[in-house]
Amino acid sequence: MKSPAQSLLRYAIALGVVAAITWVYFRLIHVNPTTVGFTFLVAVLLVSAAWGLRTALMMATIATAAYNYFFLPPLLTFTIADPQNWVSLFAFLITAIVGSQLSEKARREARQSDQRRREVERLYAFSQQLLVTGNVFGLLNSVPMFVVDSFGVAGAAIFLEEKQKTYFSDATIQSLLPIDELRSISGRGEPVLDRENRRCFMPLRIGVRNLGCLGVLACDLSRQTLEAIGSLIGIAIERAATMETLTKSEAARESDRLRSLLLDSVTHEFRTPLTSIRASAETLLAQSHTVEPELRDLLSVINEEAERLNRLIGEAAEVAQLDARQVELHFELRDVREAIETAIQQCRHALERHRIELSVPANLPNVRMDLKRITEVLCQLLENAGKYSPPETAIHVTAENKAKEILISVADHGPGIDDLEQSMIFEKFYRGRNQRVTIQGTGMGLAIAKAIVELHGGKISVTSQVGRGSVFSFSLPIVS
Repeated sequence: MKSPAQSLLRYAIALGVVAAITWVYFRLIHVNPTTVGFTFLVAVLLVSAAWGLRTALMMATIATAAYNYFFLPPLLTFTIADPQNWVSLFAFLITAIVGSQLSEKARREARQSDQRRREVERLYAFSQQLLVTGNVFGLLNSVPMFVVDSFGVAGAAIFLEEKQKTYFSDATIQSLLPIDELRSISGRGEPVLDRENRRCFMPLRIGVRNLGCLGVLACDLSRQTLEAIGSLIGIAIERAATMETLTKSEAARESDRLRSLLLDSVTHEFRTPLTSIRASAETLLAQSHTVEPELRDLLSVINEEAERLNRLIGEAAEVAQLDARQVELHFELRDVREAIETAIQQCRHALERHRIELSVPANLPNVRMDLKRITEVLCQLLENAGKYSPPETAIHVTAENKAKEILISVADHGPGIDDLEQSMIFEKFYRGRNQRVTIQGTGMGLAIAKAIVELHGGKISVTSQVGRGSVFSFSLPIVS
């Protein structure tokens, strides 16, 4: 913006140019009025290109008066005798005004073009700052200062909806860019350009999703530039969030891997003394003629509890490996009947007081599975059904083709599971409230079964009614 003194100086110079042209052509060089008019016109256009329309219009008016007074007969008077001179005078005036406007328009467009070019260069530099920042997690603290450095504004602030946190380029501008105002504009999702106070607020968006709000002080930037800044900051926020998620995921995977290694080491160290304890107890039990009855009972307890502890350690290690997805599965196209029959055979001792009712169609398609692991899932479900069902009750095992998957179910006549426990039954170490004391278990069997089924791309679920029994079902996708 030019000062009043600069405006007065330009007016004075324009008047001086008109006076100089008039003096030269009136006193020194005598030419026809057409030449004088063209000279005045060129001078007006030059002034318009250099200093703008307002100065050019004032100069055109004065030049018209001088042209009439000094060069159109009768001379030295504002009277015009020849009608053709009226045409010449008005033609000169209109040409000067139109030419000045065109010159001003070209000048204004050139200025706008130059401003857009500078803003594009600043946007590029700003985007480079956002992309090359090494500390992604500290990026949000640096973004307001990047805006100040790149665009020459007095201050900047960003408010993030997800974190409900505001970042300032300078703590002293909090009163000028209040947090409540940033939050309000972020909630509305509409830009606010307060040109009078030179404050601009622009929502930060990724697509249609609103991430927060950008506030800028001493802002003369165009709306398009502010929208571009908002988009770049939105991308930077998403990049920081993605990096944070990836880092957490990587940390979780590393934690799972280390936990698995630790459990492998611990289980190996535990099993060595457990093997010795069991071997010693079994050796003493084998010498039945030398072992007193009381001592024999104690040895039996030692042997059984050592076996239980060994199984517990094995299940804990398996859960850790499955969670870390470090279990190698051997997939083959197999018949589910093979897995069901193998599981029933392996669990015959747990099922010896129950009858098994099978309903497995002969024409079921083969599924891609690890036979050993799916047999393990079925054994877990069958053993649970045997433990929790009253003696002499039936256990129903069914398999059916459900569109693109095979659904295998094990139904019992046990006490059932209430709705609250059904949502927690597949969690690690969880055991039913009424069975924790009466029935032994580790609470990891169903968690292991769930992890194995999910590694096969299937799902496991339970349907139960208290007092009537439960149905555990899992699906295996059919390979087309």
